[in-house]
Amino acid sequence: MTTSFSADKQLVRSGSVVAVVAILLAALNLRLAVTSVGPVLAEIRAGLGMSGTVAGLLTSLPVVCFASVGFAAPRLARRFGAATVIAAGLAVLTLGLIIRAYAPSTVLFVLFSAVALAGIAVVNVLLPMIVKERFADRAGMLTGLYSLSLNLGAAGAAAATVPLTAALHDDWRLGLAAWALLAVLAVPPWLALRSPPPGSASPGGATPTRHLRVIREPVAWALAVYFGMQSTSAYVIIGWLPQIFRDAGLTPSTAGVLFAVTSFLGVPLGFLVTSYAGRVRSQSLIALALGVAGIAGYAGLWFDPAAAPWVCAVLLGIGNCAFPLVLTMITLRGRTPATVVRLSAFGQGVGYLMAIPGPILVGVLHDATGGWRVPLALMVALMIPQIIGGVQAGRDRQV
Repeated sequence: MTTSFSADKQLVRSGSVVAVVAILLAALNLRLAVTSVGPVLAEIRAGLGMSGTVAGLLTSLPVVCFASVGFAAPRLARRFGAATVIAAGLAVLTLGLIIRAYAPSTVLFVLFSAVALAGIAVVNVLLPMIVKERFADRAGMLTGLYSLSLNLGAAGAAAATVPLTAALHDDWRLGLAAWALLAVLAVPPWLALRSPPPGSASPGGATPTRHLRVIREPVAWALAVYFGMQSTSAYVIIGWLPQIFRDAGLTPSTAGVLFAVTSFLGVPLGFLVTSYAGRVRSQSLIALALGVAGIAGYAGLWFDPAAAPWVCAVLLGIGNCAFPLVLTMITLRGRTPATVVRLSAFGQGVGYLMAIPGPILVGVLHDATGGWRVPLALMVALMIPQIIGGVQAGRDRQV
């Protein structure tokens, strides 16, 4: 307790309170546009006449947007300053959330979902830069805090959208639009942190260098592989884990609780992992341990999802802590904030591109084989490059 309090005081001293609040509020919004849709997807489809194909597109849309738009973040930060771009990204997210909720057609709903996700994409890439810039000596702790905030936002939207919609006279449009309020609250702190004109050395004004070519750096590729493989695993779990448990004979409610365990476990564990990762020189062993947990979880499902479902859910929840770990490693591997944003854009952009086929391929293999053993064997196999990428990315070195 004393150690935690001391660390918190040091964190406040190392940067402004406004910056901490800004980072945590931004992180709270980074998955709301994604996780708020699933719980009311049936109502959305009925209200818009949405086909199953388009509904399937919505599940892959976040990865596509994060991969494509994220690459533009360093260029925007060079021109306008990182804090200004983050404020604009949150404003775009707000508009996307509101307009898509009242879109009169499927096409417009998908279009403005993409707009909201585009706002998230630039914030995704630039937050590690802000952490490095303002909290270099507490990067692990701050990354842990904003990962915790991100997970709380994601899980909260998934859990609260249905009761929120019910409280709003069963109007799914109001239920979705209500989440824009959190995005609005996140904008003012970033406006307060707006940087001076590009080129200034003051906080929030660091600009990514044009000359660094991270594509030539082995650590950048290691980060991209690790990010891509952990994203593949995360989106397979989000898209298919409840169905795997249901097909094994578990009730829908039990399958839902097991999925919730996997999701919520990342909230405390992610904070602990990143806090520890920021205090050690190498994160390779942490990446190895999380990969082994993922292998064990998928192997347990392959053997029999109904044999030890709670154990499998916990193991996969531990494995999912690879996401906050890779965010921490991106922050630690860059020597300067300018380098961090280039690593973040490359690692997340290339990583999300790698992740696009995974959830789709799992569904194709399931349909082709009539079961889950082949898809789960694939997931066990994909944990190997994840471990290799994580071990390489976790080595004590900087770009």
